[in-house]
Amino acid sequence: MRIVSLLPSSTEIVCALGLESDLVGRSHECDYPAGVERLPVLTAPRFDPTGSSLEVDERVKAVLKEATSVYTIDAEMLERLEPDLVITQTQCEVCAVSYAEVERVVCDQLHSSAAIVALEPNFLQDVYGDIRRVANAVGLPERGANLVAAMDARMCAISDQTAALPHPRVATLEWLNPLMSAGNWIPELVEMAGGTNLFGQAGVHSPWLQWEELQAADPDMLVILPCGYDIAKAREELAVLQNKAEWLGLRAVQNNQVYVTDGNQYFNRPGPRLAESLEILAEILHPVCFQFGHEGSGWERL
Repeated sequence: MRIVSLLPSSTEIVCALGLESDLVGRSHECDYPAGVERLPVLTAPRFDPTGSSLEVDERVKAVLKEATSVYTIDAEMLERLEPDLVITQTQCEVCAVSYAEVERVVCDQLHSSAAIVALEPNFLQDVYGDIRRVANAVGLPERGANLVAAMDARMCAISDQTAALPHPRVATLEWLNPLMSAGNWIPELVEMAGGTNLFGQAGVHSPWLQWEELQAADPDMLVILPCGYDIAKAREELAVLQNKAEWLGLRAVQNNQVYVTDGNQYFNRPGPRLAESLEILAEILHPVCFQFGHEGSGWERL
């Protein structure tokens, strides 16, 4: 089977199902596992992704006023690749090329017979469902079931262990300027890792957050996981908060409980590595109980 994946998370799902050799095309953001970079790139942003988080936010909003998607798809390349299956998403218009754009190119412009699988992860269970959906689409439902079972067992083992532990009050930040808390599956991960989630609701898109709300909540711990940013870029962007006079008054800052993570590689990708994302949170929230070895690569203390 010839598979085109237009999402980093679906590329990881395909590879975790043992089908990396069937991949023939990818999105511009697909970079894991190592080796997928060799594949032809089919998408590109309509905006300049460099610059500060505020500049990126403004550019994305400007593009969305003029187009249905902030990304383009290379129709000519897609036609040359002749895929049997194209995997895309309907969950977020900012995260990847829109479903409408993919459908238009595959069905209308190319008149292609390729099947389209659209993923829509909101809750953790939806991620499991998407893994099964991809496995079913390639005719390997048992591999999907096995992958989900292994991932769920790994994550439930952590959740079971944290149930009786103290639950610190945790604020997760998915964007820094403007401020945004993390929603969807992240509140579930915080609870499973042994924390009390302060902002964002499980299964609901990430909400904008006012600085005054963060101040008023005064979390015990602050976890930075900006969408699309690694640790170095997240540290750089965090300066917008650190420059506020009230920053030093936050309980988490005073108690040295601010953590910066690689949101791009882990938390923002609803695929198999959400298990590692939970391990990262467990290490941060309960370091005496959990040492998975992610410190320094998946997260750092500020």
